[in-house]
Amino acid sequence: MIDRQRRGLALTLAMAFALIGSRGLAYGAGSGTSLSTLAAFDAAFAKVDDYTVTMTAHEVAGSDVQDRVYHYWFKKPHQAKIEIVSGAGAGGGGVWTGTDQVRGHQGGLLSHFHLKVDLHDRRAVSLRGYTIPDGLFANEVDKYRQIKGELAQHDGPVIDGDATEAVELRLAEPAANAGVTRMVLDLSKKTHMPVRQTRYAGDQIVTTENWTDLKTNTGLTSADFPF
Repeated sequence: MIDRQRRGLALTLAMAFALIGSRGLAYGAGSGTSLSTLAAFDAAFAKVDDYTVTMTAHEVAGSDVQDRVYHYWFKKPHQAKIEIVSGAGAGGGGVWTGTDQVRGHQGGLLSHFHLKVDLHDRRAVSLRGYTIPDGLFANEVDKYRQIKGELAQHDGPVIDGDATEAVELRLAEPAANAGVTRMVLDLSKKTHMPVRQTRYAGDQIVTTENWTDLKTNTGLTSADFPF
């Protein structure tokens, strides 16, 4: 009887671990936890020296809403430039070269006047406080490893005809992350690059970011990032 109970317990545990494995769950994000989807991104991104991409962003903070389209330029290891194509601040932009400052300009009549401000200056961040480097692919992916919570991967939606793999993080400490309780990053199964990210505060979507028109290894040089 005892042997049968032990075999039954062992079978139950084996089935439980198999179920966890099939769902791709991992606990303890924030301590280097990774998933195969994130590893696939790492391998693909290692072959990228530079990229350009368009990001369409929607952000909500309380009763305030911000819709913008950005164009991003990036060159390894830490040169980035953005232009606000449409939305609040259209025509403005900034350059970041790995320091705690951004060289930026406003749109319209002030577009020729450049100044350097702190990376987190209100003129250099989005509605919810995201900075230029926050929007870079490698930094977006790293958040899923660094922020504490429950991490999972599963099939994502088809986006613009592209099948995706979703990485989902349920945050352990929303208060330390601007109230965000859940984050979902959809990566292309073809390129392994991010194509959409959605952040939630409870049931409310507080940010969506869609990346389109990605071009890699375009030959950008340091001259493309005047600072």
